[in-house]
Amino acid sequence: MRKVFFLCLFMSQTLVQATELTVSAAASLTQAFQEIGMLFEKQHPDTKLRLNFGASGALLQQIANGAPVDVFASADTDTMDKAVSKGVVVATDVKVFTHNKLVLISPMRSTLAVMQLSDLKKPDIKRIAMGSPTSVPAGHYAQEVLEKLGLWSELKDKVIQTSNVRQALDYVSRDEVDLGFVYASDALLMQDKVKVMFQVQTTTPIQYAIAKVNSSPQTDTANKFIAYLQASSAQVVLRKYGFGNR
Repeated sequence: MRKVFFLCLFMSQTLVQATELTVSAAASLTQAFQEIGMLFEKQHPDTKLRLNFGASGALLQQIANGAPVDVFASADTDTMDKAVSKGVVVATDVKVFTHNKLVLISPMRSTLAVMQLSDLKKPDIKRIAMGSPTSVPAGHYAQEVLEKLGLWSELKDKVIQTSNVRQALDYVSRDEVDLGFVYASDALLMQDKVKVMFQVQTTTPIQYAIAKVNSSPQTDTANKFIAYLQASSAQVVLRKYGFGNR
């Protein structure tokens, strides 16, 4: 009985000492961060990760409104700059940890002939899915490119705005739209349902940024996770899911 008592006491103390780390990350990072999270927990058994995914802009709004988050990872540097300006994170804490590419995709069975972005003006192209430019970095990148080419005003009525980049991917994979703007990493997840028409050259590099949230009491653990993301083991996982190529 004494052995059982002390074992239970030890287990209870271990559970009490475990640190929970809440990470809010861009939706495009879902599968990669889930795998990286498991690897991190194996190396740090005293830490339990809680992952929350969504559009970068929406996540920032949640944090700014008081959501208890320790680490914020955005799919662009613009949203992280806004986080700095709002006092959510400190500029010196911000790290770029990976890159991505923007691509135009269609349903696998589509017979549309789209060779360049100006082809989107064709009358047989009626619905184009992309994240809402105000909160979804992928959508913002796409709008920037279309505006630079003078196409946005002609195409905006065809655009179906989505709450995050994965929703745009889903619409295309279910053949509910003709085309969609997503990241190369997203398209890689559904190679059996969507096909990449071509890579879209963005006006700014697609860089993913991460930082500890100022209000987090878990400074040491947050910094360990951020450092781990930049280590080779985590970078291998990111490349596996289509990240990391400039």
